This record gives sequence, structure tokens and C-alpha cells, in this order.
Amino acid sequence: MTQQNAPARTRRPWMSAPRCLLAFVAVYLLAVWTPFGQRAENALFGGEGARPAWIYGWSGSAYGSSAMPPLEHTALPTLAVGTALVAAVALVRRRWWLGGAALGVIAATVGGKEIARAVLPRPDLVGARESLLETSFPSGHVAVPAALALAAVLVASPRVRPYVTAAGMLWLTVTAAAVLATYHHRPSDVLGTTLLACACHLLATRLLPPAEVPADARPPRRLPAVALTLSAAGALVAGARADSLTESLVYATAAFLCATLFWFTTTQPLPHRAPGTDHTSPAPARHPAQT
Repeated sequence: MTQQNAPARTRRPWMSAPRCLLAFVAVYLLAVWTPFGQRAENALFGGEGARPAWIYGWSGSAYGSSAMPPLEHTALPTLAVGTALVAAVALVRRRWWLGGAALGVIAATVGGKEIARAVLPRPDLVGARESLLETSFPSGHVAVPAALALAAVLVASPRVRPYVTAAGMLWLTVTAAAVLATYHHRPSDVLGTTLLACACHLLATRLLPPAEVPADARPPRRLPAVALTLSAAGALVAGARADSLTESLVYATAAFLCATLFWFTTTQPLPHRAPGTDHTSPAPARHPAQT
């Protein structure tokens, strides 16, 4: 076989829906079903003398304050408005399959979070105080930006998709860091939700017909570095606490890890090719009798 007729090789994505779901289960088992995991995460919650986080005033926890979407009471309105916008973009672009897949990502992420919260218990293995025994895995507030941003990436046009990805990643990072710094969730909660949302997105792209899979969009050369830098800065700012440098760094690291998972999920090569572009096998030669 000559080099010209050699099959074209495609790079297989290293992230997949089954791997994300396995990581989801692993995070849950390690953080919730081991004494080490419970002690490590419980130690991140300050006692009665803990001071409010820097982002406390924007979290909606303070009396009379306005919450940054999707924190506190803004979660459901943000989810409703975001879902409507995703559907509207799909209708305007007349991408019915992509619109259905995007809405499926939202429904599967939010619904999966509700099911997981209902069926996954949190046993008391270390004799923690009562306020730490409530089930919080996975995070519901983080599910909103994760689901909406991943859905928006699906329906966005190739030209603007890299910028939608960067904006969604920053939104997810700030939200994850905020719910950690305000003691509403544990690091495993935000990581579990992000893994669940990534699994739903990857499954949606796998189930789409080949002709409907969005084309790979190459971001501008400097956009990945800028997006990751902004997400790192957002994680540090939203996760900052004046009373503990260790907690601040842990929260920022967990939030940035969520951003990294989101980025690799949305920028890795897609599993399908459009019809007519697959040249992996040369056309068979016709027998003279068939001409």
C-alpha cells in the first residue's frame, strides 16, 4: 500500500462519558465512604468564629443582598432563562438535532443531580457535627452553569463557539469557588457535578447522527491561555477567605479543576465525522466485468 492510499488516522479522545461516570463514582466513594475523605472535607468547614468569605456579599446569603446567578434563589430562574435561550438559538439556526441534544444535556445533568442526591447517602463515619451530615453530593447550584454552558457550546456557531466555551468555563469556575468559600458545598460536590455534566455532553455528541455533529472549531491562538488564566484568577478571587489561606487554595484548586474538565470536554476532537469526509479506507477496484 502506498503512502498516498494509507488510511488516515484520527486521534481518539481521551475523555469519554463512561470514564467521566467512573470518575464521578470514584470521587463519591473516596470523599463520602472513607473516614479519610470525610475528615479531609469536614476540616475545610470553619467553626463558629469563621469570618465570611470575600464573595459572601454576592452569594445571596447576606440579608437583603442580591445573589450572583445561579446562587441562592436565582438558580431556578437562571436555569429557565438559560434553557429558553439555548432553545431559541437552536431554532434560529435551524439545528434541530443539536437543539435536542443541548436540551438533553440540561435535562440529564439536572435530573441526574436530583437522582444522585436522592439515592446516594452520606454515612457518618467520623462522628461529625450535625450540620455536616446533610447530603450535598453533587452540587445543584454548580449543575446550572455546567449544564447551560455545555448546552450553549453545542448550539453555538463554529465562529463564536470558542468564546462561548471560555465564558462558560469562567462562569462555572466562579460558581464552584463561591459555593465552596461560603461553606455551602464540599470540593467533591462541585467535582462530581462537573463530571456528571461532562458525561452528559460527551454522550450527546456520541449519539448525534454523524452529519449533525458540530465541526471542530479551532480557537484563536491565544484564547486557550487567556481563558485558563481568567478561570484561574476567578477561582482565586471567588474562593478567597480572609481567615484561612489553606482553605482558599483548596477551594481555588477544586474550582480550577472543574474548569479544566470543562475545557478538555469541549475542545477535544469529536468522535464522529461528517459524511463524505471519511477517507479511512480506499474505494475498492471495480472488476472489468462490472464496468
